[in-house]
Amino acid sequence: MSALPSLDTTSPQALRDAWHALTAQNRLRIRDAAHTLGVSEAQLLATGVGEHVVRLAGDVRDLMMRMGELGHVMALTRNEAAVHEKDGRYTNISHGDQVGLVLGEDIDLRLFYDKWAFAYAVEEKVGAETRRSFQFFDACGDAIHKVYLRDDGDPFAFEALRDAWAAPVQIPGETVLPRPAGPKPERPDDAIDVDALRADWNAMRDTHQFFGLLKKHQVGRTQAFRLAGEAFAKPLFTDTPARVLQAAAASALDIMVFAGNPGCIQIHTGPVKRVERIGPWINVLDPDFSLHLREDLVAQVWLVKKPTADGVVTSIELFDAQGEFIAYFFGKRKPGIPETTGWRMLAESMETR
Repeated sequence: MSALPSLDTTSPQALRDAWHALTAQNRLRIRDAAHTLGVSEAQLLATGVGEHVVRLAGDVRDLMMRMGELGHVMALTRNEAAVHEKDGRYTNISHGDQVGLVLGEDIDLRLFYDKWAFAYAVEEKVGAETRRSFQFFDACGDAIHKVYLRDDGDPFAFEALRDAWAAPVQIPGETVLPRPAGPKPERPDDAIDVDALRADWNAMRDTHQFFGLLKKHQVGRTQAFRLAGEAFAKPLFTDTPARVLQAAAASALDIMVFAGNPGCIQIHTGPVKRVERIGPWINVLDPDFSLHLREDLVAQVWLVKKPTADGVVTSIELFDAQGEFIAYFFGKRKPGIPETTGWRMLAESMETR
């Protein structure tokens, strides 16, 4: 969406005034307000630098290594069509050069730091309370990951980390890069060696090898699904995600729910219980896990089978109209443990198109 004609998006004060005027008329989250004003979320948030927002500097990987000090938090990762919220503590944190891992029992993340550009500590007044968070954005100003302190978290640890990573200059405003025009075009189907693609797919022994397979054959993910054939991937109806969540809740089946963006993937492992539809959203509303999924933005759903050393791993994978990742569903499993029969039966019970 383009900016409002009279709005000077280079002026933090003009942006702030427009944001406040907009939210005085409508109850909008900051992401929706940014869309309406034609700017990024980071640009809006940065209008508060010097007041309730502190710009952070330094190695963000080292800051993430300290997130466990906050105690009880809510981790939030999203894309345009899915919001994944998980309560718990940051434990078992590590990182290499550009990839980080959080492998806690509750909070489970894959962090791709080459996409991270901006970081802020935020203290917002919500009624009589103060809501504290660390928020991370890409170079275009789109949110990658947010960490919200819960009521029983440690505000003193939050303040210590905020002060230790505070940038020396705290002036409002942020300069972001324009968003790319769209996803990279796929190679023509007739340029793909489909027999070789199928042979390499059949030879996989770990689900993580799939990324290398796509790179080797220079093929898009949904393009590979389409070319590989029904032995490996089948298209499903776009209402499948709601039916999967409802069936998993009804059977008390432990599943894995992956959602995220190019900078962060967040994973829930366990049951889903309360599943409700509100407008265009299908929602999981459990005490320690929430998922909000825009069904109207789901354009493709695939039932996918990947061979591994532990047997076939079955997933249900969701994509938008541009072929971009929204969410993946798996059965609960770990390396060395086959997927459950219950999950495989549920996934295979979904109608194919």
